Amino acid sequence: MKNVTTKMAILFAVVALIAAACSSSDDSGSDDGGFRVAVVAPSASNDLAFTQSIVDALNKLESDGVVSEVAVTDGTFVVDDAAVAIRDYASDGYDLVIAHGSQYGGPLQEIAPDFPETSFAWGTSADTFGLDNVYSYEAASDEGGRVMGIMAAALSQTNTVGIVGPIEVGDAKLYVDGFKAGVLVQNPSADVPVNYIDSFSDVALASEAASSLIGAGADVLSGTAQMVVGAVGVAKTDGVLWFGTQANQTSLAPEIVVASQVYHWEGILEEMVTNVKDGKLGGELYVINFANDGLVIEYNDGFDLPDDVRQLGDDAVARFKSEG
Repeated sequence: MKNVTTKMAILFAVVALIAAACSSSDDSGSDDGGFRVAVVAPSASNDLAFTQSIVDALNKLESDGVVSEVAVTDGTFVVDDAAVAIRDYASDGYDLVIAHGSQYGGPLQEIAPDFPETSFAWGTSADTFGLDNVYSYEAASDEGGRVMGIMAAALSQTNTVGIVGPIEVGDAKLYVDGFKAGVLVQNPSADVPVNYIDSFSDVALASEAASSLIGAGADVLSGTAQMVVGAVGVAKTDGVLWFGTQANQTSLAPEIVVASQVYHWEGILEEMVTNVKDGKLGGELYVINFANDGLVIEYNDGFDLPDDVRQLGDDAVARFKSEG
């Protein structure tokens, strides 16, 4: 009887150990191979622009099983609020913390050294601050800007194509410069006024800028950043064509949106995840472009775009792809 009791005790102990191991595995993402990502972004997750581009990409990685959890803090136009969120996520043990905004570089440079075992990423920027646990990423948005500028010039009847810009930094400046260059490649005599409003978020100023450009004769517009919803609204009211960037903006005004350059961050984000799992926490720059399918031109199927104009766009994309 004593022997049976001893055997039962041993059996219960083994079962308890197995249960404890299973519980530990379930509670820890690192134990079961899970990977937790957090992103801090300036505007709403559904802004049809910069923030949505990164949130959509991370959600896809989660649905594909590449990461186990995605946490989002959006609407942090105030940099100090973003810094608090970045630090909190690092303190909570997230494997990768993404500061999605060029305005977050200063705080990130101070925070990252405090968490040497945590990987950080930020963009759009080419600067890793020389830190081994910081990745940076950029969008070659000038490529898509050039493609759509070519099409915009071909569609313009007034030979005036306007651009509403936010602040002259990062992918915003690249896009504006690329779009203007594209217009002038297609029509060297075109007028391409650019109106920077010095804000990523001021919808009212973007509306005023669009109205001013239309008043100056523009019959095609483009712009970048979260504030463009104001400019698109004005363009819709006045029947002026629009080319979007960062995310697909067709739903804002299906009548006048011709096409959008869409950012697909999934590829470079998956590379970051793989690197972090392998122990490389940062120190590299990633760039999305047409060649690596990080940039895609998405046409509005509801807009009657002439075949020859679309061919101009497709040919320009093909050239970028071939150049690598």
